[in-house]
Amino acid sequence: MNILDENIPRNQRELLLSWRVSIRQIGYDMGRKGIQDDEIIPWLHQLPNPTLFTRDADFFDRQLCHQRYCLVYLDVDKYEAAFFVRRVLRHSELDTQAKRMGAVIRVSHTGLSIYRSRTGGLTFLDWPE
Repeated sequence: MNILDENIPRNQRELLLSWRVSIRQIGYDMGRKGIQDDEIIPWLHQLPNPTLFTRDADFFDRQLCHQRYCLVYLDVDKYEAAFFVRRVLRHSELDTQAKRMGAVIRVSHTGLSIYRSRTGGLTFLDWPE
């Protein structure tokens, strides 16, 4: 299940849907508007294998790694969010739910920085050509 935080602009959500990317958004399709950051992690534990896409840097924290979810911090302009969500979901190292679980990821123009619950260390992936 791919979930957008409510800090992702509506037009980016609509763009993803027009590309047929399966996505739901907090405050629109699920959850409640105004959910606080400290409520999100317990809420994710109740969902089946969620991947949360957010623009909130507080979620790029190694201590938040957990096998039951994936956190993706989009460190890009808010109007580039849809492009980078799709890019993450198409990356060969992250293109299935199983490959993403247990990861906390920072997405930028230069690539992906990833903490994994199994390894604990930070790894870096380039964007494919």
